[in-house]
Amino acid sequence: MTHSTRTAAAFAALLLAAFSSAGCSGGDRQDVPELKPLAVKEQVSSVLKGGDRYDGYVVNWAGVLSNPNPWHFGEHVVATVVGKDAKGNEVVRMDQPLDAVPPSGSLSFTGQALAERKPVEVTIEYRSAEWRPAGRIVSEFRPFPISGVQSARNDDGSYVVTGYVGTPYRLPAGTLAVTALLRDSAGKLLGGGSTFVDDVQEDGRRRFILDIESVADTKKIAKAELAARTWGSSSRPYEELALGGAVPLHTVKPTTSPFTEDRGRQTAPGDEAQPRP
Repeated sequence: MTHSTRTAAAFAALLLAAFSSAGCSGGDRQDVPELKPLAVKEQVSSVLKGGDRYDGYVVNWAGVLSNPNPWHFGEHVVATVVGKDAKGNEVVRMDQPLDAVPPSGSLSFTGQALAERKPVEVTIEYRSAEWRPAGRIVSEFRPFPISGVQSARNDDGSYVVTGYVGTPYRLPAGTLAVTALLRDSAGKLLGGGSTFVDDVQEDGRRRFILDIESVADTKKIAKAELAARTWGSSSRPYEELALGGAVPLHTVKPTTSPFTEDRGRQTAPGDEAQPRP
């Protein structure tokens, strides 16, 4: 074997080994979908004088985060709210842990903090979510029904929203967070408030009362948009409810007798109609 022949054979062996390695690694590799970050759909903040109830000023905020990923929960998200005075000095800071954001879902949230001096600028930043694969398909994470909603403006400047929250699941929901987002006639977000209800059973509803003081002029409020969710930065409470199964939509036995014939049957074109006996 000549020198050139030996060199060509060695080169061919190296190419064969490289292709074999690439083929094996390609076969074992599992494509992982790229996860997109949570999106801030909207947010708003306000600063109101504390009045008789609080010393100083009350900083309020509300927002909506959306999860574009259909197979993952966004967990352990933290909103950092910072207020600064006219000189740029920080007068208030709060880290607010947010509840888990379901796959292809959204999270409405509100919060407030006290400041001794008046902030003229309020910023909200978010810590990146930790992603956890969902144990169920998206349709299994059903919304919690809210009914009997009523609202009223109080003379003291607050806005009251009341109603009932239920559960679509068989297992009882330990704690649910209920959030009301207040909007004007154009749909602009003005503010909001949140509260909690405990032990929501499948055969009953829990009443909630929201006394919201985050909007300076309540006459601008045209609509209260409500949503309920499992409480906590982990997806576990929602996953456990979905795993336990949903309540059937129809649980009442039919009272009418069945049809004597299938009234939805049609004769195919070209077929002769058969005479009835």
